[in-house]
Amino acid sequence: MTLDESFAVPADSARLERAAQALRSNGYHVHVVDTGEEARKLVTDLVPRDQSVFTATSETLRLSGIAADLDESGDFRSVRANAGEPSGDAYDQIRLGATPDVVVGSVHAVTEEGQLVVGSASGSQLAPYASGARRAIWVVGAQKVVPDLETGLRRIRTYSLPKEHQRLRRRYGQSSFLGRILILEREAFPDRGTVILVREAIGF
Repeated sequence: MTLDESFAVPADSARLERAAQALRSNGYHVHVVDTGEEARKLVTDLVPRDQSVFTATSETLRLSGIAADLDESGDFRSVRANAGEPSGDAYDQIRLGATPDVVVGSVHAVTEEGQLVVGSASGSQLAPYASGARRAIWVVGAQKVVPDLETGLRRIRTYSLPKEHQRLRRRYGQSSFLGRILILEREAFPDRGTVILVREAIGF
């Protein structure tokens, strides 16, 4: 797979602000923070302790420590922590996080027009992202900010997918593929969607 390293470069402040303004116009709450650690602290403040929370598989959440905070600390009602041993049925795993109160994850591109773009093999995170969760929180590194939808789709194919392929090869000896793409154009429900833009590069 061809890896386009230009998509690893964080957007500058002007592009980040254009994306933030467009997201707000499209119905999202937006926070801009400097580091992954600041995003981590913000997420723990935003996620209620008395509601179920599902963490989508995400290098951004892993590297920032957000996944560990939500799933391993015991301070939150983690869907993953309370699920017990995996059944071995892939569909059980896909349905596991389909309708939590809160989903926390990331996306593969944010356009300066205020669109969120996510690629997936199985689509397990797409149901709660689109409408299954009552609230959605996305933590997004500045390198994922792109000018437009066409560039966002290219980023998925030429950067995020090859990086995920490498990750799976190293960890499980498996390959990855692009099975589904979700494009979030606008949030219909007030206070549902929150995007945390991180000025530094994190995840892929």
